[in-house]
Amino acid sequence: MNTASFGRKLTGLLAAALLTAGLSTQALAQKSIKIGNVEPLSGPSASVGVQGKQAREMAIEEINAAGGIKSLGGAKLELVYADSKSDPTVGVSETERLINTEKVNIMTGCWNSAVTYPATQTAERYGIPFVVPVAVRDTITERGFKYVFRIAAKDSWWVRDQFRFLKDIQEETGQKMKTIAFVFENGDWGTGFAEKWRDLAKKEGYQIVLDEPYPSTATDLTPVVTKLKSANPDVVMLVSNASDAILLTNTMAEMKVKPKAIIASGGGHADPKFLENVAKNGLYLFDEVEWNTDVNKPGAKATNEKFKKKYGYDLTGESVDAYAAMYVIADALERAASTDPKKVRDALAATKLTTGPAMIVSYDGVEFDENGQNKNAGIVIVQVAEVDGKLDRVTVWPKAARRAGYTPVFPANK
Repeated sequence: MNTASFGRKLTGLLAAALLTAGLSTQALAQKSIKIGNVEPLSGPSASVGVQGKQAREMAIEEINAAGGIKSLGGAKLELVYADSKSDPTVGVSETERLINTEKVNIMTGCWNSAVTYPATQTAERYGIPFVVPVAVRDTITERGFKYVFRIAAKDSWWVRDQFRFLKDIQEETGQKMKTIAFVFENGDWGTGFAEKWRDLAKKEGYQIVLDEPYPSTATDLTPVVTKLKSANPDVVMLVSNASDAILLTNTMAEMKVKPKAIIASGGGHADPKFLENVAKNGLYLFDEVEWNTDVNKPGAKATNEKFKKKYGYDLTGESVDAYAAMYVIADALERAASTDPKKVRDALAATKLTTGPAMIVSYDGVEFDENGQNKNAGIVIVQVAEVDGKLDRVTVWPKAARRAGYTPVFPANK
């Protein structure tokens, strides 16, 4: 037998043995699976982008340490990053680069709704699955796309629950709010919230006394706060990124603007740097988030402690979504037993994840509807309070989830 014939025979014998062992040739060839991540790693949303990056990395370390994707021969997950700079044009070009040059198998991102909206459209065009941990613009999952899946609640659900909370807290305390103001960053995220705020405020009988967008890159929000002070609303609803949330809160304190209730929408107000930079100026602010450190879910406390030891601060709702997204992707890859985009897409569509490390989320599981929206996504309301001499974010709503022994301060200016 010549050398060439021997080599072919040996190859055939090896292939047969591998198939007998139940391992596909793809599984053995697959050494790593690339996950493309478009995140705001610089610019006005950089802090939440970095936190999302860190949460992803912790999850991937855990998944790889546990054996990777076993159905693909233990293939490891590899994160490949691109900085969107919170710029939609950059987000689209970086999505294309990750798909065409880096040859990623699956995409995730982009935090900013204004970036996520066109980036997911780009991935859809290429037929690459895109898992959105958090970006709340409703229409991200309302375009008939087949390759886009969102874990977080969409903004109409967030707004709905803000008004549910406001109704419940008034009934609980016997206080009546009549006037309301909207102050929001002028990107897709803020304008999306504001559109739905207007409708619900009218339905609930509130008088809208201010409806004020502003650029999140603003370095002086005195004109906005001056209008807010003049309007003198009972309730202020906010949508802000990190730097503007800090600036807005401190400017309101300096100008002694004291509404009966401030209800924020996560994002910058949920950023760990927010309380570091506003201190007691943030007292009694309500914030709507996907998650809080006192959420009563198995593993939540231990995972948060691990993250805090590793990076120096607590997980937030956004970073928990990013953490969970990695487990959702790993679960889909495991069931797909393939990196073929169509097979991964079909596995994501069939997701019913209710156990495991990802279930530190505040809701019961991840299951996508026909539009790719997680049907189970939910939120909690927290209040900034002083507990044992330290500022803390305390879960107050839904009432069943309220931290034991805590009574919400409402109104805040009493």
